[in-house]
Amino acid sequence: MSAPYYAVIFTSLRTEGDQGYAEAAGHMLALAREQPGFLGVESARGDDGLGITVSYWSDEAAILAWKQHPEHVAIRERGRSTWYAHFQTRVCKVEREYAFQRQT
Repeated sequence: MSAPYYAVIFTSLRTEGDQGYAEAAGHMLALAREQPGFLGVESARGDDGLGITVSYWSDEAAILAWKQHPEHVAIRERGRSTWYAHFQTRVCKVEREYAFQRQT
């Protein structure tokens, strides 16, 4: 990726139990990868249930299209009713990036 691009930061606190979450999350990732403007994703979840997923997009139009995708809308509602005790979404424009990689 080369800047500028957009990052959608999704921070969530899970409820107890899987209740179909893993399968739905896998499906959403596969579906997101098919969307125009999708650039990638990084995700982590702690033992306490707190998770952070950052998805990267080419522009705000791509983010809005993903937000409005019918399957994503349905899964988001299931998240509210079943999987999440709390979540927060932030949309950010990445102006520049820096990286380091150790030489092996």
